[in-house]
Amino acid sequence: MDCFVASLLAMTAGVSESMTVIVKAGLADQLFDAVRERIVRGELSGDAPIRQDALAAEFGVSKIPLREAFARLEQDGLVVSKANRGFFVSPLSAEEAYEVFDLRLKLEPDAVAEAAARANDADRVAARRALAALDRAMQDRAASVAALNRAFHMALARPSGRRVTLLILERLQVAAERYVVKHLEPSGRNARAIGEHDALYAAWAAGKSDEAAKLSATHIESTLRDLRSELERAQFSSPAKAGEGDRA
Repeated sequence: MDCFVASLLAMTAGVSESMTVIVKAGLADQLFDAVRERIVRGELSGDAPIRQDALAAEFGVSKIPLREAFARLEQDGLVVSKANRGFFVSPLSAEEAYEVFDLRLKLEPDAVAEAAARANDADRVAARRALAALDRAMQDRAASVAALNRAFHMALARPSGRRVTLLILERLQVAAERYVVKHLEPSGRNARAIGEHDALYAAWAAGKSDEAAKLSATHIESTLRDLRSELERAQFSSPAKAGEGDRA
């Protein structure tokens, strides 16, 4: 856990359906963002190696900046390198979900509470706009949901002024994005999330710090509970786990 927090402190912070054009400036950064977005949206499977030659051809780049991008993706835990096999998307796991959301639970409600007490009119307008954009994306099941969810939650915490806490929360929100997408897959989850977000924003905007903290904690806890149940069930029923059970 300490290593994970240390790495968070050390790391401060659209792809089209057909052909993606990458501008040459900041090439590795843009490739990192483009591939990361595909991983978050679940478009790259973890069952087979990521075809770097195909990506290089699609983006119209050499493999050198692509390798730089994959090194960053591996540092962020989104891909894993396997000897003589290449890069694979890191699988979602109940263990990682617990670590990410449990850390959010330890930090975010208090930051949201303090931000509710300190927010000014501009902060409330920014948060309201972030919420409206997120609600629209959820209703449309848009690919931008994960990024907009991060933007909304950070808008609620940012007025707290807790610089180190905000740096950590930003990294946790990034790490949570794939899990947010996974959590919203079942029918009815979008509507529930919209309701929870609306209630959270209303309490926060009204300056009700204690209520905002409670709603923030409940929102994170319910998401984690759903994810752990789904991921543990999926891991238990996977062929690898089943094989382990047969050998036991």
